[in-house]
Amino acid sequence: MIARALGLGIAVALGAGCLDSFEPDVGEPIQALCTDEDSDPSTPVSFLIDIQAGLFESPDLACTVCHTPGGATPIGLRTSGLNLSSYASLLRGGDDSGQNIVVPGRPCESVLFQKVSPAPPFGARMPLDGPPFLGERELQLVADWIAEGADED
Repeated sequence: MIARALGLGIAVALGAGCLDSFEPDVGEPIQALCTDEDSDPSTPVSFLIDIQAGLFESPDLACTVCHTPGGATPIGLRTSGLNLSSYASLLRGGDDSGQNIVVPGRPCESVLFQKVSPAPPFGARMPLDGPPFLGERELQLVADWIAEGADED
């Protein structure tokens, strides 16, 4: 009995040692890690022109259809509390995001950037009825605006 237990203990120890030497092959990352750096500091991003008019009110994305009081189907405003009708209402955030909706200088911590990215940390990716979703250029625009301080210019 003692020999059997000793043999089992040695087998477990040897097996455990072998398992420690194997790393899972997960392959290359499918997308770059988030960075808080502005991709082009020489080109400022305007909230009013690039973000509000260029993205939120874009006919292709139509964020304001769901996230404004006057939107055609304001379900996003009713369910999340996020109002995209103005800079001030955006910064108030929604029920879940609160003031973390936009963390100036920190796009990776900003819920706005996370929710339009391919893998949001909670809930659905926006726009809810996408695709289309934001492309690389649009995602970078949001990240750069936040990285630059998320000003209302």
